[in-house]
Amino acid sequence: MTYKNFTVETDADGIALVTWNMPDKSMNVFTVEVMDEIEAIVDATVADEAVKGVVFTSGKSSFSGGADLTMIKGMFSMLQDEKAKDPANAVQKLFDATGRMSWLWRKIETNGKPWVSAINGTCMGGAFELSLACHGRVASNDKSVKLALPEVKVGIFPGAGGTQRVSRLTNAQDALQMMTTGQTLTPQRAKAMNLVHQVVEPDQLITAAKQMIKDGLKPVAPWDEKGFKAPGGGIWTPASAQLWPAAPAILRRETAGNYPAALAILKCVYEGLQVPFDTGLRIEQRYFTQIVQTTEAFSMIRSLFISLQELGKGARRPAGQPKSNIKKVGVVGAGFMGASIAYVTAAAGLPVVLIDRDMEAAAKGKSVAEGLVAGAIGKGKMTKEAGEKLLSLITPTEDYGTLSDANLVIEAVFEDRDVKKAVIEKVEAVLPEGAIFASNTSTLPITGLAKNSKRPVDFIGVHFFSPVEKMMLTEVIVGEQTGDKALAVALDYVSMIKKTPIVVNDTRGFFVNRCVFRYINEAYDMLIEGVPATMIENAAKMAGMPVGPLSLNDEVAVDLSQKIMKASIADLGAEAVVPAHMSLINKMVDELDRRGRKNGKGFYDYPAKPLKKSLWPGLKDLYPQQKPDAVDVGVLKQRLLVTIALEAARTVEEGIVTDPREADVGSILGFGFAPYTGGALSYIDGMGVKVFVDLCEKLAKDYGAHFAPTPLLKEMAEKGETFYGRFDPYDAVKTAA
Repeated sequence: MTYKNFTVETDADGIALVTWNMPDKSMNVFTVEVMDEIEAIVDATVADEAVKGVVFTSGKSSFSGGADLTMIKGMFSMLQDEKAKDPANAVQKLFDATGRMSWLWRKIETNGKPWVSAINGTCMGGAFELSLACHGRVASNDKSVKLALPEVKVGIFPGAGGTQRVSRLTNAQDALQMMTTGQTLTPQRAKAMNLVHQVVEPDQLITAAKQMIKDGLKPVAPWDEKGFKAPGGGIWTPASAQLWPAAPAILRRETAGNYPAALAILKCVYEGLQVPFDTGLRIEQRYFTQIVQTTEAFSMIRSLFISLQELGKGARRPAGQPKSNIKKVGVVGAGFMGASIAYVTAAAGLPVVLIDRDMEAAAKGKSVAEGLVAGAIGKGKMTKEAGEKLLSLITPTEDYGTLSDANLVIEAVFEDRDVKKAVIEKVEAVLPEGAIFASNTSTLPITGLAKNSKRPVDFIGVHFFSPVEKMMLTEVIVGEQTGDKALAVALDYVSMIKKTPIVVNDTRGFFVNRCVFRYINEAYDMLIEGVPATMIENAAKMAGMPVGPLSLNDEVAVDLSQKIMKASIADLGAEAVVPAHMSLINKMVDELDRRGRKNGKGFYDYPAKPLKKSLWPGLKDLYPQQKPDAVDVGVLKQRLLVTIALEAARTVEEGIVTDPREADVGSILGFGFAPYTGGALSYIDGMGVKVFVDLCEKLAKDYGAHFAPTPLLKEMAEKGETFYGRFDPYDAVKTAA
């Protein structure tokens, strides 16, 4: 029998090598067709007496990343279709659909013949769950091998037997840690946890897998053996008596109760370890069906799985533009930001010229890249040879003439119009016709900067976030005269350096910084009201933000806030800034010299290591303090999230953001907006626009006009619209449901 996605070759020893190699895809993914073929292979190998065992592997450089986009979308659309046609049985059909993979893997586990998974490259999600259902697991020791059950990061959990098998193979504490955080394991760590049996050289992978079968591997899972006990003895043991009372509290400390899927993992493991394995699978299937129906799961999957992949694959790339042929990149400005941009560019295999005012400054910039390489080598993330190759691609210089054959130049100098004007003129004097000039400005409008260019059609903004090597988002800013070619080249470049782009139209602060400063400004209001600083920071974390607004302000620098405020006043008038905010920041910077982390004192104090930072006690003396019991933490949480979401809505109304996917992905990747919401616009859609408008009106009455809902939001509330519904009717049905 022949298969579209698999080949099956049986050797003289009766071992069938099943190789998964999907045509026209760079990585194997699960689709309904793939699962149908796996089931057919199970049936065929069981029926064939000549087959003594099966080795399951990948014909690609990676094993599999898990489920396909279309399969995930199909699950949600199926649920909505069934709810419309047959509400009484819709959930039962979802239950049956979510169990397909789980029970197929159980079929492999109980088929009567030994299966061994030979793991090369990335093996995540359902693919790792399939491997766990095999009787033996062999992994290559190549650095590319990564094993994980990361589903919690997109609002669901390992629902194809993962919660039951991992907790029966390794101790419950490690199992919970791995699954509730989506932790990625090396082959060595997986072996130490008993999730993999052998780790071998890449060229020995198939040989070792076949040898396991030749050595008499039993086709029975440990939990199907009589007398099986889970590692550590299961639930009713002294060790468990210490773990389980603490586990929910630890989870709540880490997630503030915002992630239903993480709590469901605890329930699946706790309940599943007390019953027979098949009953445990049924418990897992029920919880998975429940979680899939939550707003959090829908929103997170849409933004952090579907939209993230679609944007990464060029969803906003202009049609009809040929693929960019970028062979050389120039970076002007060898400060920390420019040097880091050069580093990620060279890491993508592109030659980079790093230019500054003199050779000493340029060389100092390259030393930043050298430090990043040394750190990566020290952590085992890069070989010495790879590091040397990367650094060889970065050429520090003071000579603008080296840009004469560059395809793309990125300017990363000071946020000063005159400085940038001088750089633009110097670059364009030597830049070849058709090459693209990109400004890495964080606040200055691109259209204004492009007035200094002789070819504004080839002028665009590419805004990186610090630290560049870690932050996955890049804002691509389109000026009034920016052409499609410039946009295409910018997006292709961002793809080459493996970052996610969002495309925004031109405005002061673009998208991310506008939202970030709303977050920080709300904290200023709270401080001025006398809300204890500790409550502000903790409320933000309870709302789902990774860091509090005061901590974030310290990171971006308090004096930078001052500069931005002063620039806003200079350009837009005094009314552009709240006077009390200006007074607070002037006092922090000019009187107290508290500029943020960079000078060791801001809203926090930064003592020498190993001591940790702590809120500056003097904050309570700046304004009369409210009694903590009189402050409603729930309202603080609402204010911090609503002010950001409102700003995101304004950018849509102003035409700055034209695609809700970009607002959501940008808000999460750019500054960590409460990921469980799916992003700033999904936060609004998730509660319903009318509910959001009512909340805004209440907050506006109590805390100021900046909370007033916009005309667009009021109109949407009256019509029952959603942001995604305005752009994609297919999503409107799902969101409304």
